[in-house]
Amino acid sequence: MTIHDRRDWHAGARQSSWTALDTNITGLSEAEAADRLRSFGPNALPVSARQHPVLRFLAHFNSALIYFLFAAAAAALVLGHAVDASIILAVVIVNAIVGFVQEGKAERALEAIRELIAPRASALRDGARTSVAIDALVPGDVVMLEAGDRVPADLRLIRARGLLIDEALLTGESVAAEKDDGAGDDVGLAVNLPLGDRTNMAFSGTLVAAGQATAMVVETGLRTQIGQIAALLQTVGTTTTPLLLQIDNFAKRFTWIVGVATVLLFAFAVGVRGFDWPDALIAVVALAVGVIPEGLPAVITITMAIGVRRMAARNAVVRKLPAVETLGATSVICTDKTGTLTRGEMTAARVVASDHAVTVTGAGYAPHGQLEAAGDDDAGAIAAVLPILRCGILCNDADLIDTAGRWSVVGDPIEGALLALGGKAGLQPAHVRGEWPRIDEIPFDAGHRYMASLHRGPAGACAIFIKGAPEALYVMATAPFDRDKWDAIIATAAASGERVLAFGVKQLDDAPDRLTAAALDAVEFLGIVGFIDPPRAEAVAAIAECRSAGIAVKMITGDHSATALAIARQLKLADDPQGVTGTDLDGMSDADLQALVQRVSVFARTSPEHKLRIVRALQVDAAVVAMTGDGVNDAPSLKASDVGIAMGCKGTEAAKEAADIVLLDDNFASIVAAVHEGRTVYDNIRKVIVWTLPTNGGETVAVVLAILIGFQLPLTATQILWTNLLLASTLGLALAFEPSEPGVMRRPPRLASKPLLSADIVWRVGLTSAGLAAVVLGMFFWATTHDRDLATARTMVVNMIMVMGIVHLFNVRYTYGTSINLRGVMGTFAVVASIVIVAAAQALFTYAPFMQSLFDSRPLTIWDWATIVGVGVGLFIFMEVEKLSSRWRSMRDQQRRRRKTESVAPPAIQD
Repeated sequence: MTIHDRRDWHAGARQSSWTALDTNITGLSEAEAADRLRSFGPNALPVSARQHPVLRFLAHFNSALIYFLFAAAAAALVLGHAVDASIILAVVIVNAIVGFVQEGKAERALEAIRELIAPRASALRDGARTSVAIDALVPGDVVMLEAGDRVPADLRLIRARGLLIDEALLTGESVAAEKDDGAGDDVGLAVNLPLGDRTNMAFSGTLVAAGQATAMVVETGLRTQIGQIAALLQTVGTTTTPLLLQIDNFAKRFTWIVGVATVLLFAFAVGVRGFDWPDALIAVVALAVGVIPEGLPAVITITMAIGVRRMAARNAVVRKLPAVETLGATSVICTDKTGTLTRGEMTAARVVASDHAVTVTGAGYAPHGQLEAAGDDDAGAIAAVLPILRCGILCNDADLIDTAGRWSVVGDPIEGALLALGGKAGLQPAHVRGEWPRIDEIPFDAGHRYMASLHRGPAGACAIFIKGAPEALYVMATAPFDRDKWDAIIATAAASGERVLAFGVKQLDDAPDRLTAAALDAVEFLGIVGFIDPPRAEAVAAIAECRSAGIAVKMITGDHSATALAIARQLKLADDPQGVTGTDLDGMSDADLQALVQRVSVFARTSPEHKLRIVRALQVDAAVVAMTGDGVNDAPSLKASDVGIAMGCKGTEAAKEAADIVLLDDNFASIVAAVHEGRTVYDNIRKVIVWTLPTNGGETVAVVLAILIGFQLPLTATQILWTNLLLASTLGLALAFEPSEPGVMRRPPRLASKPLLSADIVWRVGLTSAGLAAVVLGMFFWATTHDRDLATARTMVVNMIMVMGIVHLFNVRYTYGTSINLRGVMGTFAVVASIVIVAAAQALFTYAPFMQSLFDSRPLTIWDWATIVGVGVGLFIFMEVEKLSSRWRSMRDQQRRRRKTESVAPPAIQD
């Protein structure tokens, strides 16, 4: 048997599908189904081969930074410092365990997609209805669907009655899609229709919300829409964060520099200065360990972990630790519309009767709000629209539930919004329905696009109430009827992004036993109601904050373009939001798309492939992209983005597993809060680096100069290790807890390509290292020339290094302003605690006999301490002056570049 290789099952008449699939309304025989199962394979998503857990764990040790730390541990062991070596090894192992656990969660993304497919389906085999395992379905099978079923494969509909399918996981559409079998014309649909407009198809993994259907299986397994997403997800590699790349590059370069410098220094000490080689080896290895910032990875990890805790308090749960830092570099946020930028709750916003119009306040399903007339006659306008509101309550199958002040809808969201609308006008649904009991109804069907209900009212009155698409009620309306007028009103509502329902009533002298379509003529056209999914109030402020922070926001939605653009204007997504549809992107080259994504803010009616292309096009221009999503269709783009953000409330498990961060409240404002914390994390990591390298570097430079010039070493090997261990585990760690600096969201995002050691950091590290080395040597020479013995001089040097570490800590706490302020001087709890620990440890180092024996330290006088503290205060003032001077030079350079740019700009064209 040969089945045509086609992807346009929605196009063309159903008969062409019967022919292509070599089947008929009675389905396949068991023998034919078995033959096709061998040809096409099971209707299941493949299980990707997994790396053995042991190999996956060991892979976390395969980086230059880890080798670097192993070398530091080995050096510490050579010197007999087992505690230092143990701390380094513990950091390595803990980091590997955290990475191993987090990576395992990400691998479950495909499993989560597979779980969306139901285990069995109802199908026709040998002309009889039977239960068939999902993975045994084949193209050509005929299956039956009912409300609550999960669609088992991609299907072409044969018969459909009142069929509504929730396709949010594929299209992002918040309202269930209306489906029909096309039986009226049987000519199919246009070939290039977006997924959400293929009304004669049902797609694997989606949920039947209402109605019944019979359909033929046209695609199974990886050839289904959900299967293509799974295949696409497998092709998307895991991105590496900018910080991890920079740390790895820094570690590689630093390893070579320290290694080569250590060998050269050892050769110089032995060959030129005449050191005994064991003494020289101990000295240079101690220097190597001293200069190695072995605490840096641990502090960076802790800084990120603190960021995770802060984000969790702001409703953003981080699944992958490096994503915390990456958020700080985010330059573009690609976000869904429904439920993220909007409330995800339909709300009636406008009611228009024949001669009156009212706007409606309030949002969501709570019946709280006001009806306000467009003119001055509030009472007259409200009285005019009451028949529409009554119709909306009666021709309605939904109910509203108040749970501890939170209103929700049971049933269709639009019908829930109609009940809330009636409540705002003072109508109680239970009372209205009691006055007008229902006799019969015609359920909504995608074929006729209306619902009608027959009611018996007070004093024997009878009426038919109808709601549906305006075009459907136009046909029923009694003359005279001004269609042009209503088309203009509806066009105005649609331009505002509203979904429009029309309402009508037919009064009867007597109620029949049953309601038929034949009775729906000479209907009084009552008017229309426009519905919106209103923007979240906090999303408006969050987008404004994004724009002030230099972060572009792109809306990528499965909704219609007009609706999406209307919401974008209300949110002020851009000064003049521009939009395109997925169909516009289909014929566009990658180069053209890269140019388009820079100026377009709204992408509507998009597919998973479109979303992935948009993300990759943005990344080509070095943008750091955060992508939000909730459906299976979002999983590939979530994984491909630099930071994938899934919705915790409405998100599928597939989206959550593919994401780096999960929002607990599905709120765009929480994304912006997470970006704020991400920038703080990066600022703190930068502060840790700016503090750590000069602190280690200053003492190293001092000892190297002593070896090169040939005078007494200002510190012994054990003293070097003591300062290194104490400072890294106290003061360096305190910087991880720093709060945000003022104006953190008024700065443009940093470039992802900006090196970890940027020019300004290298300058500050070099200048501070030289300054600290000068202070170390100055203190050493001052002590030896003022009648202090060598051991006392070295004790003063060690304490001077600790004071310099404290002074330097206060200096780097504020990168974008002076540290001389009340908040800066007082410090945080972590800063104060770390200083107390250092002071206590140095008191033991200086005065405890066992520490004097271990480190060859000596007690100091009050005048020695006054000298050390005085030098520290002077150093702090010098550092603050240098920081202000550096900021002044940076601002001056920026002004010069701006003036230069303005001077070469072409002259304005004069009229």
